[in-house]
Amino acid sequence: MRKLFLVCILLKTTLLCSAQQTARIAPVLQATFAKGETADLVVVLKEQARPVPPVGLKDKTAKGRFVFDALRAVALRTQLRVWDIVRTNGLAANAFYIVNAVSIAHCDAETAKALAALPEVAALSADPWVRFAEPLQDKANVAQNRSAIEWGVERIGAPEVWALGYTGQGIVVGGADTGYDWVHPALKGHYKGYDAVSDTFDHRYHWHDAIREPNPLNGADTINPCGYKSQRPCDDNAHGTHTMGTMVGDDGQGNQIGVAPGAKWVGCRNMERGWGKPSTYLNCFEWFLAPTDLDDKNPNPDRAPHVINNSWYCAVEEGCTDLDINALMQIAVVNLRNAGVFVVVSNGNFGGRGCASTYGPPAYFEESFSVGATNDQEMIAGFSSKGPVTIDSSFRIKPNVVAPGVNVRSSIPNGEYANFGGTSMAGPHVVGLVALVLSARPDLAGQVELIEDIVERTAIFYLDPLGCTDAPAALPNNTFGYGRVDALAAVRMALLQTPNQDVKNAVVAAKVSPNPSDDRVVFEVKGMYGPATIRFFDAKGTLIHTYTWNAQGADWPNISLGHLPSGMVFWKAEAAQGTVTGRLMMAKGN
Repeated sequence: MRKLFLVCILLKTTLLCSAQQTARIAPVLQATFAKGETADLVVVLKEQARPVPPVGLKDKTAKGRFVFDALRAVALRTQLRVWDIVRTNGLAANAFYIVNAVSIAHCDAETAKALAALPEVAALSADPWVRFAEPLQDKANVAQNRSAIEWGVERIGAPEVWALGYTGQGIVVGGADTGYDWVHPALKGHYKGYDAVSDTFDHRYHWHDAIREPNPLNGADTINPCGYKSQRPCDDNAHGTHTMGTMVGDDGQGNQIGVAPGAKWVGCRNMERGWGKPSTYLNCFEWFLAPTDLDDKNPNPDRAPHVINNSWYCAVEEGCTDLDINALMQIAVVNLRNAGVFVVVSNGNFGGRGCASTYGPPAYFEESFSVGATNDQEMIAGFSSKGPVTIDSSFRIKPNVVAPGVNVRSSIPNGEYANFGGTSMAGPHVVGLVALVLSARPDLAGQVELIEDIVERTAIFYLDPLGCTDAPAALPNNTFGYGRVDALAAVRMALLQTPNQDVKNAVVAAKVSPNPSDDRVVFEVKGMYGPATIRFFDAKGTLIHTYTWNAQGADWPNISLGHLPSGMVFWKAEAAQGTVTGRLMMAKGN
């Protein structure tokens, strides 16, 4: 009886372990293995690091190095046994550290079971190829040359910022997309890997190709024009070249298509002829954290760009209903932000479905700076996805802001130009805007939360006309977010910031209500003592009103502003303890 009892215990333990292994393997993978097929998958480790730099660490380079070292240490320590199995079975795999995971190509059922049995493994998730939706092309206006600044660039006030001397100089922007035609006349001079003086180039640390093999869904006989693991920037679709043009493009011959023509760019291809997968998206995210040489070696976080554009989304069909994959995407965004990289994403083109149409990662994440699209009439584009976010039951407001995204003319491969529409076209306007802000205040580099706050506070507010927000006058709302971005206002506010100011950890704090207002406002001010002042400035930076009082630590100054003109007003509250700034919309002036 004792032997039978022990056998029963062993049998139950074996069955329990087997059930746990199976539960760790995504159902779609189980179905694939049941048909005797192999599958591309992502091994998700249980331990996921989110290193937060010390509060006093403001410098972008120092933040990047801190995050990079911490993430690599976790991955190297916990992935050892996963790699033992990978090597034993001779599989092609790629290790990640921006998230603790390993992607494996053509994995078989037995190997998957062995991986799932490891106690350090949380899950095995699918890593399929699925086509990315193309932007809308406007064929009505595809002029090859135009001696004018493109309408979106002009609309957000970029030329006025250039006139102040800030064009993005000293700032590096990054793009993850279908690739880039680096020799396009509007892009070549702005590529960080090109030296115009010597007419030489070096793609190391300036370009990365996450596409390592053909996508079988494109057809076995079709050869990608860029090849695979390309050693030079190349665009197999046109989408990427178009988005980069809006960020920095200018050919010096009248094609002023970019918001920040003084900035330099680096790029990563994360789609194969418009088809992406979770592992390629993560690969580019990681490369932006610490760019590598062309052999994917010697990562260097000191070379990370200041701001990156992500005009893509991980579709439901790409495995992004899988909570483990969604969590990885979010962790990658969090770690980039903590490393001082500003992450801009397009909010999605599902607005035709109405409210709550923001649901594709990374757009719906709290940590992503999501951008919707407007037309030249300042109306929300019909395709622009709206909030609230329901996919995670957070009901958070999205997008963060909006920018021009309809009939946007920009560069496409082979030296040509085309007009596209989509939130893919809106996001790059914001990337360029961030570059302008940082060129005006390079000491704010790496302070992601502060820059986000500046861009949001200075956006031009519009009421929600679609009823996607409980209160149509709410700021922000689920159609326009905080509003349509304003580059000049953002730079003006950035110039008001005190050195090393951090919104999250500010010594003093202040907020104003109601906002918008037509007359009296109440400021709630905390942390100020003694003589204190609130100064008000117009959009050009001209002082238009001053209010002073003797602060007591927690105050509520009630200020009459009915004499101020309608429109955007900036305020700066300061005392000996510190300074805080903000924005106020005057809805009516006398």
